[in-house]
Amino acid sequence: MPKRLQLSSDGREWTAEVAGDRITLAGEGGPVVVRREPGDRLRAETAAWGHTGAAVQSGDVVWVTIDGEVFEFQVRQGARRARSGTADQDALTPPMSATVVRVAVAVGDRVENGDVLIALEAMKMELPIRAPRDGQVKAIHCREGDLVQPGTVLIEI
Repeated sequence: MPKRLQLSSDGREWTAEVAGDRITLAGEGGPVVVRREPGDRLRAETAAWGHTGAAVQSGDVVWVTIDGEVFEFQVRQGARRARSGTADQDALTPPMSATVVRVAVAVGDRVENGDVLIALEAMKMELPIRAPRDGQVKAIHCREGDLVQPGTVLIEI
């Protein structure tokens, strides 16, 4: 029996059905079928196009890179549920061991929900760490070139 997930990114929603190595996404633009390929690659196809990329998951966040563009998704199992306002820790820690390639803010800067704060690189993918809400940067605990580990607080808002 397929497992049903809800995905959200930049205010858009999809329903995903996972059955073995096949994921079918229903949302804007019709269904997208995603299959795993050799070497941890993914192939996403619709009736009109096909693209190859890769994905990395940490907890309920998934980063997908396709043709050099990175997409960040929040994953929820089953039916929709309201987003909690307490997701700061998840958004401001690295999902895996990564290298800080860019710090885009300074202490005292005002940020808005979704602004890129820090860019990480892992597995040849750039992973943006985005502001989970509007606020002001209180502290930055990393600098460009640092190797950071999951659970390490990178920035405080």
